[in-house]
Amino acid sequence: MDNTKKIRHLYSRAGFGLRFQDLRMAEHSTVKQAVDQLFKSSEEVKPLDIIAGNITYKEFLNKDTTTRKMFLQEQRQQEKGLNVYWVNQMSTIDAQLREKMTLFWHNHFACRTQNAWYAQQLNNIHRENALGNFRTMLLAVSKAPAMLQFLNNQQNQKNHPNENFARELMELFTIGRGNYTEQDVKESARAFTGWSFNKEGYFTARPNLHDAGQKTFLGNTGNFGGEDIINMLLAKKETARFICNKLYKYLVNEIPDATHVNTMADVFYNNKYELKPLLNYVFTADWFYADKNIGTMIKAPVEFIVGMNRQFYVEYKNPDVMLQFERTLGQVLFYPPNVAGWPGGKNWIDSSSLMYRIKIPSTVLNDGVIDFSGKTDPEDEAFLATTQNRRKAVNTQVQTQPDWNKFLADIPAHTSKATIAQVILSPALNSKLMAIVNRSTDIKAMVVELVSTPEYQLC
Repeated sequence: MDNTKKIRHLYSRAGFGLRFQDLRMAEHSTVKQAVDQLFKSSEEVKPLDIIAGNITYKEFLNKDTTTRKMFLQEQRQQEKGLNVYWVNQMSTIDAQLREKMTLFWHNHFACRTQNAWYAQQLNNIHRENALGNFRTMLLAVSKAPAMLQFLNNQQNQKNHPNENFARELMELFTIGRGNYTEQDVKESARAFTGWSFNKEGYFTARPNLHDAGQKTFLGNTGNFGGEDIINMLLAKKETARFICNKLYKYLVNEIPDATHVNTMADVFYNNKYELKPLLNYVFTADWFYADKNIGTMIKAPVEFIVGMNRQFYVEYKNPDVMLQFERTLGQVLFYPPNVAGWPGGKNWIDSSSLMYRIKIPSTVLNDGVIDFSGKTDPEDEAFLATTQNRRKAVNTQVQTQPDWNKFLADIPAHTSKATIAQVILSPALNSKLMAIVNRSTDIKAMVVELVSTPEYQLC
């Protein structure tokens, strides 16, 4: 396999796709050098900082109706602003490996909150630890107000334990189903009693609400607290295997290869849950570049939007259109369908979403009009609701500005049309795609036609 093909695949999975600008820098590199460069570009952590501080609804309960409405409107604007800010960061930042992994953890630790300050906090925990240590991230997530609120640990008190967080910690975040009992859930919940947050939006442990009695968890007995539970979960290799199975499905193939997943789990476990050695192992493994793993995964809606933005340097004069894209395609950032997150894979595609996926690129690249089935008013509080109710056709001018001059200038002189097509598309060029290439006389027109094919939906 030629080096360019491998690097193109690397960028499609470790980032959001290869641009000609990236290719010019990477095409003479070895795979290992390209991987090292992706890590180096992602060393810096650029946190989301659009939300300046915490605002709570309780502060407004005793105010008049107009003030409460203003608060709710401000809350919605913060939610939308945070979403757009992150999409723009993913679309422009050099640290695309860190952002790609932040997106993974955003779904792994799926969480909904209407408090944008809490959502920003949690997202920055994911970003700060995205290439770091899983235990450090897990502990920080477990103490994050967004998660404590979402999974009701704020109500978890001695004599009245709430099992929500304890259950999801095991089922979805660490060890996975089949590796614990209902009694383990109950005992774990007791260990997390008193884990809470204050009105400023920071973690606090409340000793008077903590159950200090003996607990038996995964066969161990002691006066355990929350950190003890986390340590015992990580001591089980099943946790490393559970995480690696999800990472394989995110980075390699929707159908896990048990042998490769087990080897990944060995690397992860033996490196004390450090993520960089694990990811470095995956991205330099020969099997990562096998043909069966190239151009075979459906892009998540956000990956699709961000990849297009990056490749064509797209700017949105009306950022609400990006939110409309997310809603229509089924992935609104910061609003997963449930605690299990977005299921991904073929679940991204149905007859309606595929139609929009095919139409969106050409519309964005030509600043066209698109018919949406969804909410008409971008200020509507249903920004965070599904679009299944009160559906209406909406004609929306996308108001986008791709930088065609930069895109075309980045293409090296004398590059063949087939090479241009192969950089844009992850799957190999089939006869249908080559027909588009061969009949095209204008590069821009050819590119627009190629991004309007089903193949552009694959990475």
